[in-house]
This record gives sequence, structure tokens and C-alpha cells, in this order.
Amino acid sequence: MIKQRLLTGVLRLIAGLPLPWIHALGALIGGLLWRIPNTVRHLAAINLSLCFPELTPAEHGRLLRQTLIETGKGFLELGPLWRWPGQRVLGLVQGIVAGENELAAAVDQQRGAILLTPHLGAWEMAGLYYSSRYPLTILYRPSRVGMDELSCQGRGRLGGRVVATDAAGIRALLGALRRGEVLGILPDQDPGEEGGGVFASFFEIAASTMTLVSRLALKTGAPVFLTWAERLPQGRGYTLHLQPLPDVTAAASLEESATALNRGVEAAVRTLPAQYLWAYKRFKTRPLGQPKLY
Repeated sequence: MIKQRLLTGVLRLIAGLPLPWIHALGALIGGLLWRIPNTVRHLAAINLSLCFPELTPAEHGRLLRQTLIETGKGFLELGPLWRWPGQRVLGLVQGIVAGENELAAAVDQQRGAILLTPHLGAWEMAGLYYSSRYPLTILYRPSRVGMDELSCQGRGRLGGRVVATDAAGIRALLGALRRGEVLGILPDQDPGEEGGGVFASFFEIAASTMTLVSRLALKTGAPVFLTWAERLPQGRGYTLHLQPLPDVTAAASLEESATALNRGVEAAVRTLPAQYLWAYKRFKTRPLGQPKLY
């Protein structure tokens, strides 16, 4: 409760500032994270070394610094995204790059759709935009830092229905698909050793990958889309990207589908590597016999 009140107070305070100031302050925090030894920098450095082994030490250092700056922006922008009036938030979208006609057609034809929002750019912005335009059920994993109530309110305030990763939540997802609605799922979380995942390549590393998206797609035939909100410089807003991932639904097996999912996420991350959430133990779960990476 104390953590939630503290976070709510911080985000309320930040929401009183214009977005350029918020991103400038976030960049300052990110710069401090780069200069001072800390867990966020440590995890990001490991992941970047694993995923971009071709970089020189100087290139690695520059990308690490850019990543931490974007991480700082990403945390502080939760203030305006979760607290500003809806139309003001939607006004931050400066354009959408391709793909929405196909998503709209799937909804109009009541085929349903699965919308993947990886931890790339401002994924909260993407969820808010689509929930304002389509019947969207958003899946979330309960957190350990007292942000559940705050995040559910923020994510669901423009029309989205927010459900947890439990049996009732999964039933809600399947029901929404059968009604021809849209699901919003973060696809790049490590499901853990008992989370029903499979190992699939992500940046040429065996990554424990959720099978929920693949199971739903293969069971219903629903099209799968990948979206992310690119954070524009100097607080100018966001550009949304949306692209179909047909191989996830057309795959012959769960493993093949999960591999297609990771391949799509990786391709998106490579277009905007500094804006990915590298300070996360994406490769925490290892195949049997392989050493830990963190």
C-alpha cells in the first residue's frame, strides 16, 4: 500500500509537466543510471552483450547509455499516459505505420485478433491507442511492487478490459476471441520453469517463450499482429507501428509458432534497439544443463 501510494504520488506529480520536460527528466535519470553502478545497468549490459556480440566495446557503451536514457523516459512517461485526459493522450500519436486496415478488417469480420505489444518503445501508449478504437482485452501479470491497481486503472481507462494471468483471465481471453474481439498481450516475458513455455530462439539464444499466444492462434485461427509505439525525440510524441505475423497462426506446431513470434519481436527490436527494455532477465530460465546468464 505504501509503495502504491508513493508511486501514485510520483506519477501524479510528473503528470503535471509537459511531455518534453518529462522525457528530459527521464533522460537525466537514465544518464545517472549509466554513470552509477546499479542493477538496471548491470542487467542491460549483460543482455546487450548477449544479443549484440558483434558490437565493439565503444558501440556497446553507446547503446547501453542510450538504452538507460530511454528506460528513464519510459518510467516517467507513465505519469501522463496513465493520468492525462484520454484525448490529450491520444493526441500524442503522430501517426501509424501500416497494418491497421488489416486489424480493422479482422474485427469487422468478427475473426478476432491477437495484438502483441512487446517491451519496446512506449507499450502503454500502444495499448491505450488500440483500446480506444477496438474492443480490447488486456492480459497482465500481477507484479510484486504494488503497482497492480495503479496499472490496471491506467491501462483500462480508455475502454480496455484488464485481466490477470490466471484461469479466469485465460477464459476471458478465449471468450473475447470467440466474440471477434482483440487481445492485447505482452509476448516477451519469461514464463519460468513451470509457466508452460517452450524454448525458442531470440537473438540466437534459447529463450523460454510463452505458448499462450500460439495456443490461442492455432486453436482459433485468429490473426496475430505486432505493435509498438516509437518514442520520438524531444518529447514530440509517438509513432505507432503495426505489422501482421501470419507465421504465428500458420505454424505446424507450438515450437514453430513460438519461434515465429520471437522472430517478429526480434526484427522489431532491431529497428529500435535503444528503446527495448533490456533491464529485464529475459533469459532467466535456461535449458536443462545450461549455465545461468545472470
